Amino acid sequence: MLMRTDPFRELDRLTQQFLDTSGTWSRPSAMPMDAYREGDEYVIALDVPGVSPDAIDVDVERNMLTVKAERRPGVKAEDVQMELSERPLGVFSRQVMLADTLDTERISADYDAGVLTLRIPIAERAKPRKIAIGGGRREIRG
Repeated sequence: MLMRTDPFRELDRLTQQFLDTSGTWSRPSAMPMDAYREGDEYVIALDVPGVSPDAIDVDVERNMLTVKAERRPGVKAEDVQMELSERPLGVFSRQVMLADTLDTERISADYDAGVLTLRIPIAERAKPRKIAIGGGRREIRG
């Protein structure tokens, strides 16, 4: 049997039970995220531990990227008596406004070890390019 030593954690649990009878959090919680540029793409890595890939939803509407993940209860047996439940359940979500310079049509997503990694290529129109300078002279007629 596990013993609780943090009275505030018990108070938080009781408050959660009192405010939400479904046993899950009713409002979305944020997921920790890293974002960085790697070569010709932006990478966004989101922590979603304990979530199966089929419970993750990634959408892009215009330039708004939305990631939603649902952590479902792992214990389903009716004869189980929960001794301690600290892992939050429910819906987690994160929205990121993407720049116009990113190609939202070619986003790729991978999920490994509880980390969702999104790779967003930089649009061709946003990449630096050389402008050729002509060497001819213009004649001024007057």
